[in-house]
Amino acid sequence: MNGSLRTALSTSTAALTLAFGVLVLAEPAYAAEQKGNAQGASTEKTGGSDDTGIYASAKIQYSGSVAKNGSTGNVTSSDVNWTPPPCWYAPYLGAKDFKKKMSEEIDSAQNTPGMGGTAGTAIGELQRHYEDEYGWTDTPGYKDYNVEKDGEGMFWAGVENPNEPDVLKRSSCNDIPFWVDNGEAPPPQYEEAINPEILAGLAYQHMELPDTEVTLAPEATTKVNLPTWAWLDKAVFDEVQATAAVNVPGFNIQATTTAKPVSLKLEPGTKDADTYPASGECTISADGSIGEPYAKGKSDETPPCGLRYLRSSGDGTYKLRAAITWEITWTGTGGAGGDLPNGTFGNDQDVVVQEIQSVNR
Repeated sequence: MNGSLRTALSTSTAALTLAFGVLVLAEPAYAAEQKGNAQGASTEKTGGSDDTGIYASAKIQYSGSVAKNGSTGNVTSSDVNWTPPPCWYAPYLGAKDFKKKMSEEIDSAQNTPGMGGTAGTAIGELQRHYEDEYGWTDTPGYKDYNVEKDGEGMFWAGVENPNEPDVLKRSSCNDIPFWVDNGEAPPPQYEEAINPEILAGLAYQHMELPDTEVTLAPEATTKVNLPTWAWLDKAVFDEVQATAAVNVPGFNIQATTTAKPVSLKLEPGTKDADTYPASGECTISADGSIGEPYAKGKSDETPPCGLRYLRSSGDGTYKLRAAITWEITWTGTGGAGGDLPNGTFGNDQDVVVQEIQSVNR
């Protein structure tokens, strides 16, 4: 089969409203959702048939420190070129359930008035592919939807990432559904087949980091040219983990993404300010803290982490932004693992800066 006919088959699948990622698989399943520094939260396995009798199983389960209701978390990647997976291929239906679903859609489409020409031909080719073993070089055909192998594998289908804003990227996993035996890897041409690395990227996308509110001295209100100390105690933050998993008959994989705080970046909210150090980036100390708490008698010292405002905020405030950089790594099924781009997340704090009042005598 040439590329144009293969594309036509994919187009016919969309015409049949078999957009599996939209209809069945796009909604993430959540279990044991926790925010903050939750680690090791468990997930519950999903399985069985829904009330229609169709097995819709390959929903991704998230656990640990993840955003609720399937929304994107609060981590911003430091690499502008890195994005979470926009789509993937995943287990969808067993052979008998797939035959029921696909044959009904094909019959409905063939009986639709005006369904002729290229679309009609493509629908006929799609039917031959699943019923009469019509295939091509890297994609074998199937006899009667593979029902003789029911229970020995599943048909896989494209899944859209509902949090991907680019519709073209989101819908790019548009190959027609294909069969994978239990315990076997998907055919190599499906590079977007779900795997631990893809799950790690999705866990990253849904990760929820704790708020970052630094302790200041002076607190909230300071003076022009007066060094303001800033610090975060170790107890305020720790490693954060998020896990994504797929658990279906014959296919169980997961990945855990871990975020470890490594530095604090201070942005004064005005150009009329100095930061300590000059880069504004305070590194983590050996004891896991950032910066140093102010203590009596240190007023003439330069803080290891802090800032100095050079002009009054007048009747308003400056928005001090404190953002932590997190080192992101992942581990997954089968000993897989690696690094992901560092992530950042921060908060704004209002700071009032007053002129030092002098008294004339």
